[in-house]
Formats: sequence, C-alpha cells, structure tokens
Amino acid sequence: MGNSEVGHLNIGAGRVVPQELVRISDAVEDGSILSNPALVKICQEVRSQNGKLHLVGLCSDGGVHSHITHLFGLLDLAKEQRISEVCIHAIADGRDTSPSEGIKAIQQLQDYIDRVGIGRIATLSGRYYAMDRDRRWDRVKRAYDVMTQDGAGDGRTAAQVLQASYAEGVTDEFINPVRIAPGAVEPGDGVIFFNFRPDRARQLTQAFVSSEFTGFERQQIQPLSFVTFTQYDSDLPVTVAFEPQNLTNILGEVIANHGLKQLRTAETEKYAHVTYFFNGGLEEPFPGEDRELVSSPMVATYDKAPTMSAAAVTDVAIAAIQKGIYSLVVINYANPDMVGHTGQIPATITAIEEVDRCVGRLLESIIKAGGTTIITADHGNAEYMLDEEGNSWTAHTTNPVPMILVEGEKAKIPGHGTNVELRSDGKLADIAPTILDILQLPQPPEMTGRSLVKPIEFDLKRDRTPMPIGL
Repeated sequence: MGNSEVGHLNIGAGRVVPQELVRISDAVEDGSILSNPALVKICQEVRSQNGKLHLVGLCSDGGVHSHITHLFGLLDLAKEQRISEVCIHAIADGRDTSPSEGIKAIQQLQDYIDRVGIGRIATLSGRYYAMDRDRRWDRVKRAYDVMTQDGAGDGRTAAQVLQASYAEGVTDEFINPVRIAPGAVEPGDGVIFFNFRPDRARQLTQAFVSSEFTGFERQQIQPLSFVTFTQYDSDLPVTVAFEPQNLTNILGEVIANHGLKQLRTAETEKYAHVTYFFNGGLEEPFPGEDRELVSSPMVATYDKAPTMSAAAVTDVAIAAIQKGIYSLVVINYANPDMVGHTGQIPATITAIEEVDRCVGRLLESIIKAGGTTIITADHGNAEYMLDEEGNSWTAHTTNPVPMILVEGEKAKIPGHGTNVELRSDGKLADIAPTILDILQLPQPPEMTGRSLVKPIEFDLKRDRTPMPIGL
C-alpha cells in the first residue's frame, strides 16, 4: 500500500528506497529486534528504575505509519527482558484501514497479550487526537493528558469502548481519548513510540520530551527514557532504534550541486513531504532551495473545506515561475488525499474540481514561461471511494498513478521536439531521472531509476529552462 512518505521519498531519491516497514518487519521476523541496542537499553533502564515500559503507537495493519506485528515484537522483547509492567497506549486508525476495523486490531492485540502473558491496554485514542501534524495542540493535549493522568478507567475494555463509539457513529480515527486501565506515564518510566513514519508522531513526542515545549501547558515528566522507532526530528532528545538510511545524490542535491535554484511549496498537510521526505529525510534545505509554506485551513475535517489552500499554493507557484529563476519547482496539492480520507464523496468531487482548476492555471503559466510540467501522484485515494459492498473507503489504494508530461511549443526536449515518447513500465523512482534528463543533467550512479523519456540526446549547451513539476 502506497503512502505519501514513501512516495515522495522514492520520487526524490530516484531509486527504490527500502521502506522502514520492511526493515522493522524483518527485524521482528528474524528476531534481531530482541537485540536492538536502543530497545534493549531502555528495557534495562526501566528495570533499574523499577518503572513501567510504555508502548505507544498506531494499532493497525495498514502499514503506513506502523504495523501491529511490530508491537507484538516489542511485547516479546519486554518478556525476554523481564519487564514487570508494560502499558500499551493504543492509537486507533480508521484512515489507512477501514473506518471500523480497529476492533479487529484491538482483539488481535488482546489475544497476543493473553498468549505471551505480558502487557495491558492502558489507554485508547483515535489518531485524530494522538497523531495530529497541523499544530492543533488541543487535540494532542487530550491524548497526552489521558496517557499521563492516572486512573482506573470505567471498567470497560478497549473493545467495549470501540463498540460503544461505533454505536454513536464515532469511528476509529475519532475515538475520544480514554483510560482503559491503570498505567500513567510517570518519572522513571520508559516510552517506546513504535510508529515508523515521522510526520504524525512528532507532536506527541515533543509534548513528552521537549524542554521548550509551548503547544499547551503541561508538567514535563522527568526522568523519562524515550525511544522512537525511527528519527522523527533530528532535534528531539530521544534515542532512535532504527537509524536513518543515508541517501546521497538525490534529486534536490543534484540540482543544488549544479548551481541551480529550486522551490518547494505545499500547504501544511503536505509541506513535510515536498521538503523532508522529498530530500531523503533531511530537515535542512540544499543550497539554492527555497521553501514556501501555505497554511491549511483550520477545520475539524477537510470535507468542511474541500478546496483547502490549493489556490494559494498555486499563487505561490505561479509567482515563482514568473520570476524565471527556478530550474525546478516541486508542488503538492493535498486535496485529493486529505479530502478523500474523509470518505465524503461530494466534498471529494469539489476537491478534485478545485485541483483541476488550479492545475489549469499552473499549466498556462508554465507553458507561457517555456517550461515543462510533470503531473503525477505518489499513491491513490480519491479515485476509489466505495468498496465492493458499497461501504465508505477512506484508505489509500494500490492503483497505478498517472505520469503526464506537458510541454508547450517553446519547450522542446533535445532529440524529440514536442513528439515525446514515454516508457509505459515506469515507477516513482523513474521520475527524478526523467527530470534530470529533461534538464540535461547527468544522472548519478546512486540513482537506479531510469528516465521515462527515451531516447534523449545529451546536449551540454542546452539552455536549462525552468521546469516546474506538479506532485
């Protein structure tokens, strides 16, 4: 199943990048997770402090932000390390899975707890609260408070809480944070956040570990050992269990190394994808790389504002194109994915119509400037809104995505003019080599993707016309 993080990572890297999902799943499968230095160390620290080990993350088999089998691997680790008290703070999905599939995941988790004889579900929260990424701190506070304020719960199991929520029309994503059993995060405890995708894990992590946190009023818990599965942010004072992969000679780096300027722009919901993920997990921009963030509308769900900030993103991109200084402009329109996730078909239609209008405006500007446009997507979503039984589908899809190359009369690829032939067997990793091909820049050996334009004559004297790319 594709997702925005992996899609942008592969597009920007120009190669197939092994997913964190696969790396961690392999560690669980071959047992090496039991000897992971960061994970073993936090278990030792918890034992020495006579504290509790808290396992925090999305309980789902969606494979986009986490996988439930990784949680099972951590329970095996805790048992082997003889941890006396393991508290699970479960986050319900309903976005990368069916809206009410959480009860199946919770039952799988409870079955595994019963089988290995360790752990208990201490809290339950919908990802709407625990995994916000748009600085809506009031949501994060509700999840944080439930995890840090002790109590015994009201006697219901996690499954019973889910069933009651479904009866009230509240699905997994929006489950109100609730305590299920005793087990608050306290000084001397240890926390393992087992989400592997960073963008929706940062804010809750910041609330726990940042000494300069200002999102909401809270008492920082110290001492507290904190491990994240992957690197959420290089500035966070945490230990990382699975260190970042070192990607060199990615697209942004190649553009910068040739002294060319580039722009990345998107609204809040997708800004990290055209910057951090597109740059292979690097926070800092490359030399000559400018960034423009457009704020997403402050609404509860994006079906309430399906046009989002697409028009403003388009305005930024057109202004950049008209400057004539950028060789590459990377744009993300968030609407099809973010509104598609709501499952609301009329709103999603409005979202697509808005993006269509914006892309039309963008193309007019690019063609006038003599540039070339690539229109693609990193995964599917809005094209499939109902499953085979007519139920709402809010998750991503595995459908192929388009790759459309648009050229005006002024933009001619050497050796082709305007009669460009594209390969039909492409993948996301082929997009960066295609861009380098169009710009007539040599492809570094680290990029194993292949240009989709075939064949192209190499001409060092060709003027490198600014070429916006819409993603």
